[in-house]
Amino acid sequence: MGQIALEGMEFFAFHGYYDEEQKIGNKYGVDLYIDTDLHAAGATDQLRETVNYEVLYRVVAEEMLAPARLLEHLGHRVLDRVLEEFPYIEGVRVSVSKFNPPLGGICHRARITLERRR
Repeated sequence: MGQIALEGMEFFAFHGYYDEEQKIGNKYGVDLYIDTDLHAAGATDQLRETVNYEVLYRVVAEEMLAPARLLEHLGHRVLDRVLEEFPYIEGVRVSVSKFNPPLGGICHRARITLERRR
């Protein structure tokens, strides 16, 4: 087993509980961790034996395009898509952060983290 991580992905997107948030948009961060068998890729040096980082990024980027009210909902959508696209992975963990959330005070980011195993 091993882990593939895409950390520090950033997107400008239109998520948020309030209608105004969905109109003006905000900056979001996503960290994605995939647990999978990396033995074959290590032995063969072939991309087909592992999870393609570009495809992982595309999946996250596509989910970030579709507005969501809650970070929790967005995180579950990312989990669902990753597991659908890569049926051979063992588990996935995602953290979704909203930078400078509208809380009426100073807060650098609000974050949720979700994990799912097969």
